[in-house]
Amino acid sequence: MRSNPSLVLSTLALVSCSALVMADSPATPQPTTTVLDSATIAAMPRNEKLPAGEVGAKAALDASPRHGEWVDVPLKDGGPLHTWIVYPERHDKAPVVMIIHEIFGLSDWIRGVADQLAREGFIAVAPDLVTGFGPNGGGTESLPTRDDVVKAVRNITPEIATARLDATFDWATRLPAANGKGASIGFCWGGGKSFAYACTRPDLRAAVVYYGTAPDSASLVRIKAPVLGLYGGDDARVDATIEPAKRVLDPLHRRYDPHTFDGAGHGFLRAQTQRDGANLRATQQAWPLTIDFLRKNLK
Repeated sequence: MRSNPSLVLSTLALVSCSALVMADSPATPQPTTTVLDSATIAAMPRNEKLPAGEVGAKAALDASPRHGEWVDVPLKDGGPLHTWIVYPERHDKAPVVMIIHEIFGLSDWIRGVADQLAREGFIAVAPDLVTGFGPNGGGTESLPTRDDVVKAVRNITPEIATARLDATFDWATRLPAANGKGASIGFCWGGGKSFAYACTRPDLRAAVVYYGTAPDSASLVRIKAPVLGLYGGDDARVDATIEPAKRVLDPLHRRYDPHTFDGAGHGFLRAQTQRDGANLRATQQAWPLTIDFLRKNLK
């Protein structure tokens, strides 16, 4: 059978035109993640619905209309526990959220987180667990460098931490402006302490864990309160404890709700300008989850 030359030429012309059209057609847009450098993020206007990062924490505190003050919470051994407290602007009694600081102590950033929680309607109380471990019985403010604070925090035993958190929680939930309901929230070292505190405090209404390791299984079985976990996707040391905790808590029907944010690192809520925008994106997702969780469990 002989080919029709005219048909062959027409077919070749059609294929050639199709190829040209395909070459000239724009490619289908693919989803992209915006990469932001630290300077760009730092220059962005602050979103007042989020806690400021470490860079803008002091300025946010100075601009806050809320009442914050230093108090000394009495300890059973007779010593005072230096503590920062911020009151919300509301007409009725408020629930309490106890903030457990990072391994960097009670910093301006932690005080800023307390102020942000008060903005959302909670009495926010942040004890300086370093109290008494600094020169002349001082706390975080008495230590000259961050490394010195870290060394001091490492001297706080689990027993000391629990006793100080108990004193703070009892004192705060009994305030005349408080409604008696309380939760804990912690970051880094304090995130692990918030998780652990839920194992020792049956009247705790909720615990929020920001990038803190989970307790051991023997402790986890004692948890009564729901736990919200918020983790950086690039924080393998901490993230390795998520699934073991779920394997203990799920069969007991204890609520543990972990969220991991892609590309974010350890300490993302404080270090919002780092990791090319991933830490900021994690903050923008994690903080609304935090507030919704606290409101639901403290109402």
